[in-house]
Amino acid sequence: MGPTIDLHPSTSSTGSFVSTTVLEGGAAPRPAPTAFLEVRDLSVHFPTDDGLVRAVDGLSFQLEKGKTLGIVGESGSGKSVTSLAILGLHKGTRAQLGGEVWLGGGELIAASKEEVRRLRGQEMAMIFQDPLSALHPYFTVGSQIAEAYRIHNKVSRKAGRARAVEMLDRVGIPTPDKRVDDYPHQFSGGMRQRAMIAMSLSCNPELLIADEPTTALDVTVQAQILDLMRDLQKEFGSAIIMITHDLGVVAEFADDILVMYAGKGIEYGTVGDVFYRPEHPYTWGLLSSVTRLDRLRQERLKPIAGAPPSLINVPSGCAFHPRCPYEPLTGGRGSSEVPLLADAGNGHLVRCHLAPEQRQQIFLEQVKPIL
Repeated sequence: MGPTIDLHPSTSSTGSFVSTTVLEGGAAPRPAPTAFLEVRDLSVHFPTDDGLVRAVDGLSFQLEKGKTLGIVGESGSGKSVTSLAILGLHKGTRAQLGGEVWLGGGELIAASKEEVRRLRGQEMAMIFQDPLSALHPYFTVGSQIAEAYRIHNKVSRKAGRARAVEMLDRVGIPTPDKRVDDYPHQFSGGMRQRAMIAMSLSCNPELLIADEPTTALDVTVQAQILDLMRDLQKEFGSAIIMITHDLGVVAEFADDILVMYAGKGIEYGTVGDVFYRPEHPYTWGLLSSVTRLDRLRQERLKPIAGAPPSLINVPSGCAFHPRCPYEPLTGGRGSSEVPLLADAGNGHLVRCHLAPEQRQQIFLEQVKPIL
């Protein structure tokens, strides 16, 4: 058996990776973390009565300050579970965690709940998918923002309220000195999302995770929210992880894209690489199912056949092979062998058994004409 390849983050500001050869029977020493956020071989498994749910299984990526990483994939691919693992919200549950998460040089998986709690809010924060359920209905919006600020800054109630008014004003809430005393149900959907952003940024975190921040918002409000996050990122220099199903959002907002499927990263690269030179059949399927408004489309949208797999009974080999129309071209490897994450050039990574020449030919002849 030949050597395997273990991919670890490099020092590239674009979020690329370098490979370290690990010989059978021994492991190469892990390099010291160099990026602000480094996730290394992360696994999150949940034991259930029906079996072990492998929600995240061997995921690695990195992110620098001031950069945005978009994580895309169908529901159940492990996107939100990954974000909760970074924030340490699986600690104290039945979740089985493995791998490493380095934030600013400190490792979070092995850290205690108290250590992670001190970082949560001050060094890292999250905008949850549904602000109405994330905000407590019995407390005013201002009191919830002030509480988040006071926990980490040991200031008076008056100073906490002033900070809440300041943050509501910064995210564009009109008359913030009055709306600070309103309850979540008195805010519109877009205003609640802005309030969640205000709460997340109240302590100037260096890492912001946005889980579907524009879900259920109309396109005008979506654009306002994205512009707001972009402006605040420039002001605070935060690193942002954007989790979304909307490929248009990541195309506009992200620097790099990580495509996830069945708990694994199957493609990773810059926005230009993933959108204009995609390498994985699953990414082809995602892009082929997106409507285009800038030109007349000659072909009907092509949905991906089948459904995402059960994370209890993940298909053998490549998890995507039951839905992949090109699996016969792998010579049976797709159903029997797990593909490695390999460099397709310039840090563009892909997990696929198809040869580079096959992928290029399929993309040029079958995929590119309908994108």
